[in-house]
Amino acid sequence: MSIIRYNPNDFAPTSFSNLIDKFFNDSMQRSGQGTFVPKVDVVETEKAFELFVEVPGMNKEDFNLEVNDNYLTISGERKFSSEKNEKNFHSIETRYGSFSRSFTLPDSVSSDKINAKYNNGILELTIPKDEKKLLKSTIKVN
Repeated sequence: MSIIRYNPNDFAPTSFSNLIDKFFNDSMQRSGQGTFVPKVDVVETEKAFELFVEVPGMNKEDFNLEVNDNYLTISGERKFSSEKNEKNFHSIETRYGSFSRSFTLPDSVSSDKINAKYNNGILELTIPKDEKKLLKSTIKVN
């Protein structure tokens, strides 16, 4: 089983339930003032899942990472510093404000051993797989 996005960001929902979730979660979050949705890459290796969250211009103290039941929630806030140094902004395309992304964790991970680091605008999370939970067994039919 792999890590599943809790709030899917897919263009075409796979079910009516996903369509409703997308409408009430993603569209409300995107349309609100002072919010944004960072892009996330999810990679699975033999020993872990890796998440790469694109959040440039933040400090590591700006992030809040929580695991509740099987849900990993990554949230934070990127603040706009509006210094009055006689700057005339012609365009501001960078998103500012708060964000929150949640993911359903599979049972085969060690959520107490999640490691996070922030480097060059990318928040990197490593979620190790629990070796005890990965054991497979084959059932023979008699």
